[in-house]
Amino acid sequence: MNFDLTDEQRRWRDLARDFAQSEIRPRAAQLDREQKFPYDIIAEMSRLGLMGLSLPEEYGGSGGDFVSYNLALEEISRADTSVGITMEAHISLGCAPISAYGTPEQKETFLLKCATGEHLWAFGLTEDNAGTDAGGTETIAELRDGEWVINGSKKWITNSGTDITAGVTAIAKTGERDNGKPELTAIIIPQETPGFTRGEPYEKTGWRASDQRPLYFENCRVPEANTLGERGRGFRQFLATLDAGRVAVAALSVGLAQACFDEALARAKERKQFGQSIAGFQAIQFKLADMAMEIELARNMVLKAAWLRDEGRPFGQEASMAKVFASETAKRAADQAVQIWGGEGFMETSAVARYWRQVKINEIGEGTSEINRQIIARSLLSESAEEAKTNMVAQ
Repeated sequence: MNFDLTDEQRRWRDLARDFAQSEIRPRAAQLDREQKFPYDIIAEMSRLGLMGLSLPEEYGGSGGDFVSYNLALEEISRADTSVGITMEAHISLGCAPISAYGTPEQKETFLLKCATGEHLWAFGLTEDNAGTDAGGTETIAELRDGEWVINGSKKWITNSGTDITAGVTAIAKTGERDNGKPELTAIIIPQETPGFTRGEPYEKTGWRASDQRPLYFENCRVPEANTLGERGRGFRQFLATLDAGRVAVAALSVGLAQACFDEALARAKERKQFGQSIAGFQAIQFKLADMAMEIELARNMVLKAAWLRDEGRPFGQEASMAKVFASETAKRAADQAVQIWGGEGFMETSAVARYWRQVKINEIGEGTSEINRQIIARSLLSESAEEAKTNMVAQ
């Protein structure tokens, strides 16, 4: 078993790390405080090829593998998760479905400038009563005279309202199946489409320099040719999209956990009590050791899931495992980092206070810990049933 990265994977990781530590990390506190979208940072990441890292070169992307993408995303998120989630949502949610399911014409029209990072693209799934339960989707699209007429709304949609956002791929109910379940279809909606409007950005606890807002569709019309993939395949498409997205959110969580550890270790070496550095106390040493072990495990889970995807092998169970473990590792790391910093860690002027605010959303976005545990359990039960069936046939 070879755990070594390829030269190309190391190159992307190191490029992202150097840029993140020199250009993003020094501004992270200001970005959080001012809640302003970092257009200049995104522009430079685009120039470096990071905003299209895993997208095909023929449409302007960098052509990197999925492991490279997650390594780079970890480093960007280690510096600031607002920038990290902007990168993740653009690539994993916005561009990847168009790359995977789009026609050559759709890719030429909608993916080309997004893969270079010149434009951002969003993915619209969540509603008041839909998200984990996509069957609760209330946004409706009706086919009339060769056009989709869309009515409804979405919420918490990342990258949906920036000055460089080019559009959204929205999941809409387009009919009802014979079994009574909704037929869901993914539809490409350009930003300038009449009847498509965006609400004000949310006031958030974390990710404060990223863009999330509600979307509204009122008799919004787009050509039938804007159907992404086949009609009625939206459910399967977003499940596949979320599998890859969960690996990426896990990588983001590992980056945040690593940032927490970095701050905790530095503080433990620096702060003195009872005539010595607190790093000399066993209680602090155990906290640091536990943080380091969990981060290493979470990182390896992310890389395994990413490697499986690159190999074209099933990775849904591993994606959910990585997402749950990495997000909860980050939460524990943030909590211990604040504890090691003590009273200073409770002050908004400290980085660990910012990390502590940011960490919770990782257990919620792109599949809650609860639904991912359900996915893991169902996968295990399915494997057990299949194994039992195989044994019976063998007997």
